[in-house]
Amino acid sequence: MSKNDIPHNELKADGRTIRLRYMAPGDAEGVLAFAKSLPAHDLLFLNRDIRNPKVIDAWLEQIGQGLIRSLVAVEGDTVVGCNAMVRDELSWSPHVADIRILVSEDCRGLGLGRLLALHTLHRARVDGVRKLTVRMTPDQGGALKLFEEMGFRPEALLRDHVRDADGETHDLAVMALDVDRHLAKQRAYGL
Repeated sequence: MSKNDIPHNELKADGRTIRLRYMAPGDAEGVLAFAKSLPAHDLLFLNRDIRNPKVIDAWLEQIGQGLIRSLVAVEGDTVVGCNAMVRDELSWSPHVADIRILVSEDCRGLGLGRLLALHTLHRARVDGVRKLTVRMTPDQGGALKLFEEMGFRPEALLRDHVRDADGETHDLAVMALDVDRHLAKQRAYGL
């Protein structure tokens, strides 16, 4: 398998077919529409507000430079989910990458978030990432459960770390996965 292959790039559930593909410049409008369809609370864990076209443009530019790896999940021509693996190879932590996953409300419970997370883990292995982190608000129970099931463990709780549009502050939970240890455990159990 080459570095650019996407294993298991299709999800069929509840009579729906959702396909995964690499995000490309032509996806800007679709990703923006998707971001605007999400509840604002779902976006609080992101460093930037992806409902802003300039943020989408910067994201696509960083994908082009190889700084971010992203997939979009599309149903027909509609973006219903996306992921990103963000890594700064010039930082003191070039071995660490942050996962970001978003799924439309009507696609939750289908396994799309898990599929996007597994793809990010696969990409991390291919790229030599040693540690993955993920952030979310503590009330995102489905996301917390998903990442715990994947082997992520809590590392920090950042109190009052983000502020929503109404000025209300929210905590952020940070979870992490040692990619090498996770891979060794999978090999030991024949997975």
